[in-house]
Amino acid sequence: MRTLVVMGIVIVGLLVAGFQGLFIVDEKDQVIVLQFGKFVRAVREPGLNFKIPFLQKTIYYEKRLLRHDAEAAEFLTLDKKFLVVDTYTRYSISDPLIFFEKLNNVTRANARLGEIISSLVREAVASHIQSEIITEKREAIMADVLRQAREKVAGIGINILDVRIKRTDFKQQIAESIYENMRAERKRISTQYRSEGEEEQLKIKAETDKESAIILAEAKKQSQIIRGQGDAGAIKIYAEALQQDPEFYSFLKSLQIYRESLQEGTKVVLTSDSSLFQYLESPKLGKP
Repeated sequence: MRTLVVMGIVIVGLLVAGFQGLFIVDEKDQVIVLQFGKFVRAVREPGLNFKIPFLQKTIYYEKRLLRHDAEAAEFLTLDKKFLVVDTYTRYSISDPLIFFEKLNNVTRANARLGEIISSLVREAVASHIQSEIITEKREAIMADVLRQAREKVAGIGINILDVRIKRTDFKQQIAESIYENMRAERKRISTQYRSEGEEEQLKIKAETDKESAIILAEAKKQSQIIRGQGDAGAIKIYAEALQQDPEFYSFLKSLQIYRESLQEGTKVVLTSDSSLFQYLESPKLGKP
C-alpha cells in the first residue's frame, strides 16, 4: 500500500514537472528562456518547446509590430511660432535578448522611444519654419527623424519601422485667432466673388439688352422697308388699274368701302349726289 502511494506521488510529480517543462510559442510571439536570471536561449519559431522544470522560466515578447503614441507636445519653430505636434511610432522587437537586457519590457521601451522621438522632433521643428512643417517638407522632415531614431535604438534590440506626425496644430489661443482670421478671409473672398458675379451679371444683361434693341430696331427697319415696298407696289398697281379703266377702279374701291363700312345693322346717311350712293341706287354702273 505504501509502495502504491509513493508511486502515485512520483507519477503526479512527473506529470507536474512535465507540464512545467512544456511551453508553446505562438506565431505572434518570441520567447527567451532564463535560468537563475541568466539567458539560456531564444525561441522565435512557433511550436511546442521544453525547458527544465522549476529551474528555467520563459518571458514572452511580441513578434508583431508595436505602436507607441506619444503625447502631444508644444515645439518652437525656426520662425518662433509654437506648434502642437502629435506623433506615433511603429516598431518591432528585433533581438529579444538585447531587448530583455536593455529594456526588459514594452512599458520601458515605450518610455525610451518617447524620449528619443520627442527629442528628435523638437530638433527638427526648431530647424524649420512653420509652413514647411505643416505642408511642404513634412515627409522629408519625418524621414530624417526616422533615420536618426533608428541609429539611436540600434543597440537596444528594437527596429523602428516608421515615425509619423498624426496632427499638427496651433496653441489654443493662437488657433482661435487664426481660425477667426481664416473665417474673415473666406468671407471677404466670398463677398468679392459675389460682387464680381453681380457686376458680370449686369454687364451681360446690358449687353443682351443692347443686342436685343439692335435686333428689334433692325427688324422694324426691315419691316418698314418691306411695308413701304408693298405699299409702293400696291399704289403702282392701283395707278395702272386706274389708267386702264377709271370707272371700274372706282367701282372696286366703292365695293371695298362697302365691305369695310356697311356691316349688318349699319345705318348710313348719304346725299343724293354722293359718289357712293350711285352704286346703291342703280344696277347700271356709272349712271345715277
